[in-house]
Amino acid sequence: MPAKGSVADAPKGNWVDRFAPGPARPYLRLSRADRPIGTWLLLIPCLWAIALAGGADGAFRPWDLWLVLSCGVGAFLMRGAGCTWNDITDRKIDAAVARTQSRPLPSGQVSVRQALVWMVAQALVAAAILFTYNGLAIALGVASLALVAVYPFAKRFTWWPQVFLGLAFNWGALLAWAAHAGQVPPAALLLYAGGIAWTLYYDTIYAHQDREDDALIGVKSTARLFGDNSRKWLWGFFVLTILLMGAAVVLAHAPSGRVLAMVTALAGIWAMGWHIAWQMRRLDLDDPASCLVVFRSNRDTGLIPVPFLAVAAWLG
Repeated sequence: MPAKGSVADAPKGNWVDRFAPGPARPYLRLSRADRPIGTWLLLIPCLWAIALAGGADGAFRPWDLWLVLSCGVGAFLMRGAGCTWNDITDRKIDAAVARTQSRPLPSGQVSVRQALVWMVAQALVAAAILFTYNGLAIALGVASLALVAVYPFAKRFTWWPQVFLGLAFNWGALLAWAAHAGQVPPAALLLYAGGIAWTLYYDTIYAHQDREDDALIGVKSTARLFGDNSRKWLWGFFVLTILLMGAAVVLAHAPSGRVLAMVTALAGIWAMGWHIAWQMRRLDLDDPASCLVVFRSNRDTGLIPVPFLAVAAWLG
């Protein structure tokens, strides 16, 4: 039997349902702690940036260990705060969609006021971490709040809400690079753009789970916009992701002339591409279960380049 109050599309037997104290469960569910994929997708661009920035200047620093750890905690907290805000703004929509009716707000597990307090608490702890960074990184972190605030409303006014998600979820590529190097060079911008293309890929797949419900209630998404042409668009986002990330690697490593390091980093991007191609072969856009499995596999997709980028930086 599912745990009382568990969310329908959370992994069965997740740690929140099994081990978290009863009073804490609704709040952890608000933060999506019962499904860590979102935290990974927020953290991974930070890891790319730290490793590639280290490759660009040919050095990792002891500070980078703190960046990795703090970005991990920060990703958990800011993903939690963002999801809480998303659930507050979408509570009426969620109540009309079968997959989301069991979330804490539409199901009555918490009140809007309680959710707001929880959101602020998470954001304040994340801010304490952010303020250990340099001035540019702090400014970028504060600026990201505008994207977080706007994203839940994007599905109401544009067919491309996945773009807004991409802008928000990959902001860590700029922030982490700035925290490492004190600047945001063109390579960081290309990495950010590659991450946005990747988000368009995986979140379009995710949105295909709700096509019918979204059509009934008037919620917009790229899944609905592309319709039967979705696979062609997904292939396009896949190619764009690899090209932009590859260009970021070249721009970061080429000025130093470290060819072996650059080839090693590019091998990681190539391996990521192979994993996406494997996903596309198994994906059935008409099967919500297939969409969810492939969407979740993007944690592995994003992690694949990380050791290659790290080794490339070490070679430098």
